[in-house]
Amino acid sequence: MHNFTPDDLLQYLYSETSPTQTAQIKIALETDWKFHEQFEEIKSGQRGLKALQLSPSRQTIVNILNFAGKPVTECTPQT
Repeated sequence: MHNFTPDDLLQYLYSETSPTQTAQIKIALETDWKFHEQFEEIKSGQRGLKALQLSPSRQTIVNILNFAGKPVTECTPQT
């Protein structure tokens, strides 16, 4: 039995797991049908996101750059 989470599967999908964890996840995917199905759903979601090809609006980029240029005291909530 394994204790992997959906976050672990995401990290595995993006090759962000350690070699040991990668090997353990591969074994779990080969031996646990339900876990394999969960991984396939995550992969399907990844493909769907790639197909959307979203990009932020120009105004969003301007807002982020303006926010990034403010001093830290202006960015933190006042109590």
